[in-house]
Amino acid sequence: GQARRERQVRSGEVLPCVGSRLTSPKCCTRSLWGDSVVWNRTMKPKALVAEFIGAFGLCFLGILAIHHAGAGATNLTGVALAHGLIIAVLVAAFAATSGAHFNPAVSAALLAAKKIDGATFVGYVFAQIAGAAAGALAAGAIVGNAAIAAGTPAVAEGMAPTGALIAEIIGTFFLVSVIFGVAVDKRSPGSATAPPFIGLTIVACILGIGPVSGCAINPARFLGSALVGGGMGPNMWVWVVGPLLGGIVAGLLYDQFFAKGEEAATGAFWTDLSN
Repeated sequence: GQARRERQVRSGEVLPCVGSRLTSPKCCTRSLWGDSVVWNRTMKPKALVAEFIGAFGLCFLGILAIHHAGAGATNLTGVALAHGLIIAVLVAAFAATSGAHFNPAVSAALLAAKKIDGATFVGYVFAQIAGAAAGALAAGAIVGNAAIAAGTPAVAEGMAPTGALIAEIIGTFFLVSVIFGVAVDKRSPGSATAPPFIGLTIVACILGIGPVSGCAINPARFLGSALVGGGMGPNMWVWVVGPLLGGIVAGLLYDQFFAKGEEAATGAFWTDLSN
């Protein structure tokens, strides 16, 4: 019953956000992202595998969706839904294991806000880029390597790289702001709403800025495909600097302004468990 669950949560036997059993009671607190992944001393390979799989799925299905759009089988909406839906379901699947960042910009924001440590950040970023590259290779093996290049974010014809950079900064700012609001902030009533809202943010960003910059809003989404066939190109900084900058600004703003000094909302799940 509820009383038993509360005892398990307080003792660290289960993860509060989703009720998953843990191998170490020290590896989480009461938020889906946040302090739940501050564990240099207890970080385990399964967390890196989860980050690998998440980035793999994003790049794999993203490239295939873009290939199908080029063939007329879908359109921008289909591409946006493919990216957003796979992130939503994989966040639900792996949040309990790694925090489900799947994005160096998200990890950088959490590092800047002191929610994870430097060793965790480095390990996650390597896993994310490796997973994205593997996902791109898998997509290329199915529909041909030309799909990898076609599925690599690029500045739209006639668009200045600075315009694409601004789009990437703003898009990532929105994404990380939503992540902090629904998954990191301990005032959030729970984790059930986090995956769909994160996925919907990605859908909205692709619909709005996909035709401008390709809407990576994730350095791993660009680097994964670029490293194995898409090519870096002279504008690679757009999809590295833009998302990192937008993510860090969003993370610091939320942590130091919106969340600073605030108490958990009355009746919220985390508040109830801490009383």
